[in-house]
Amino acid sequence: MSEQNYCVAVIGAGPAGLFGARELANQGVRVALFNRDIKPGGLAEYGIYPEKHMMKEGLRKQFRGAMENPNLEYFGNIVVGNNGDITLDELRGLGFDAVLVSAGAQGTKWLGLPGEELEGVYHAKEVVYAYNNLPPFSQKNFRFGKRCAIIGAGNVMVDIARHLINVQKVDEVIAIVRRGPNEVNFTKEEMKHLISYLDMDEFENEMARVQPVAQAVNQNLENGRQKVLDALAKADPKTANARFHFDFLASPTAMFGENGALTQLEVEDNILVEKDGKISARGTGVKRQLDVDTVIFAIGDKVDASFGLPTEWNEFIKNKEPLFPVEGISYESTIESVFVGGWSRKASEGLVGYARRDGTNAARAVWEYLQTKTPANASMDDVIEKMRGLNKPVIMKDDIKRLEAVEAEEAKKRGLVEFKFSSNEEMLEAMELIETA
Repeated sequence: MSEQNYCVAVIGAGPAGLFGARELANQGVRVALFNRDIKPGGLAEYGIYPEKHMMKEGLRKQFRGAMENPNLEYFGNIVVGNNGDITLDELRGLGFDAVLVSAGAQGTKWLGLPGEELEGVYHAKEVVYAYNNLPPFSQKNFRFGKRCAIIGAGNVMVDIARHLINVQKVDEVIAIVRRGPNEVNFTKEEMKHLISYLDMDEFENEMARVQPVAQAVNQNLENGRQKVLDALAKADPKTANARFHFDFLASPTAMFGENGALTQLEVEDNILVEKDGKISARGTGVKRQLDVDTVIFAIGDKVDASFGLPTEWNEFIKNKEPLFPVEGISYESTIESVFVGGWSRKASEGLVGYARRDGTNAARAVWEYLQTKTPANASMDDVIEKMRGLNKPVIMKDDIKRLEAVEAEEAKKRGLVEFKFSSNEEMLEAMELIETA
């Protein structure tokens, strides 16, 4: 049998899916790449801070290259899952030799705290997708007041704080950090965009406040100070009159509001404890309230439990004894012929480079699996027919080229570095897939 006869479905066209699909297509496998969004790119398109034009365009070029492979067919605007356009089982029923799930972590991770339903309480994903013009998040009305709290201490917190200060023109942003300065998780490269708003007097007071707790676990706080202040050397100049500060050793416990709108965040003070060389936070029972208009949880994501694969601890369950491990990692789900890669394998782990490597390795595991079986000779024509019978616009490769050309022309007209339509309807009109209203 010719290798050309292998046919694999890849679900999700972010970096993991695109690079995984490219790996398989380069091996001669026919790949059907399914994507929830109209455009490919995933978090590379909709998760990177908007001003990083060069980085985004560099990735888009690589993605275009992957999509050019004649072995790869693209099906955008298709939601796979129990609540979607087609279930995982229905997709498998089309005769694919294997399925690689690289749909990211589409579930929303909440802590189950009182007040999460209040207006003014959001998840980071909603905010990041909205300012990157991903429908339907781009149509959502957010209540950003003057004083905002962000739960978390990673790069996503920095991006959102930057957006709140520079675009939403808030007065104050507080980063609520469960542990201490030594455990912050943002990079110097990201923090340089925010550091000039750090209230230095308040920062030193906060360092003094957490000093005894850090000392109790033999932490040298100078390391934490450097982690935060290293970015000062290359700090972006201030362009707004706003303040940013940290509230260390604090965990959210509740949100309170009036008439359905947030007014206060309650936090519990923590101490640090060491166990097996790991530092973790433990609540003290001491609680306090902060007057805030907005709370944004930047605490990572989880997989979508309604996707159709078994889950545990916010993740799809992997085969603990994989037959085709790559670099000691299992990319196999508990269902034979179904593999997972990128954030679908490990939610919120790493950035684009990580997703690329993980998607490529997942594809390698799929390829090893394919070598053990005879191709089923699935028909790509049957797949196309099934997608076109879903009673909704299905986006193919040529449609994406048309959309990119229209957006590029629009950017030129408006004198912008880039332009993106913010609704699916506008994109479908631009591709001439629905009639203009």
